[in-house]
Amino acid sequence: MSKWFKVGKIVNTHGVRGEVRVISTTDFPEERYAVGTTLYLESPNQEKRPLVVSGHRQHKSFDLLRFEGLDSINEVEGFKGCLLMVPEEELQDLEEGEFYYYEIIGCTVQTDDGRELGKVKEILAPGANDVWVVQRKEGGKDILIPYIDEVVVDINVENKIITIHAIEGLLE
Repeated sequence: MSKWFKVGKIVNTHGVRGEVRVISTTDFPEERYAVGTTLYLESPNQEKRPLVVSGHRQHKSFDLLRFEGLDSINEVEGFKGCLLMVPEEELQDLEEGEFYYYEIIGCTVQTDDGRELGKVKEILAPGANDVWVVQRKEGGKDILIPYIDEVVVDINVENKIITIHAIEGLLE
């Protein structure tokens, strides 16, 4: 039984020729949405329908996709709200020191002196480096951790523990 991973969510149709508007959650949209690639549409009943990408372009902050054999708005109208998935076997191997978002989200964050801060609840990608949003263990305002060498000391995805060095001002 494969584990499945979300690469995007279809939020709307685009035009009348079967294009769909996708909010992407993949780190690799160019590879993931390449023409000829198979994605799996997950319907509300969890069934997976294979769809072969026949076109991909970006428009504003969305990825626009077309699928083989689906050439009208009527054929894709029902896809709104559905997820686009890939099986675990199709995840790409990452370089040493690179991680998938799903490996980081849910990790416990602790300081290099052993103080537990909370868990990573989401990842922001504002530009130069990712920023991990950590929900504090004791409640209060979330902590924003920049994913940079000066701060992130160690990432242990097996044990779901991230160790950081709390530079001045980081935890205020």
